[in-house]
Amino acid sequence: MQRMNVKEAAAYIGASEYKLREMVRRKLIGSYRVGNRILFRKEAIDAWILKQEQENSSAFSN
Repeated sequence: MQRMNVKEAAAYIGASEYKLREMVRRKLIGSYRVGNRILFRKEAIDAWILKQEQENSSAFSN
């Protein structure tokens, strides 16, 4: 299992750290905390990306 911190995950999805923290706060993307650190499983980020791609492609086909 590969873990990423906020900086790494934000770079991976192409978002700012602020935007990613906002997504975590709104529970739009999976994360977990160790102390006050926010961490992400790479598999969870990849699943989120796939879900976004599917939602966007279905929105264009309607």
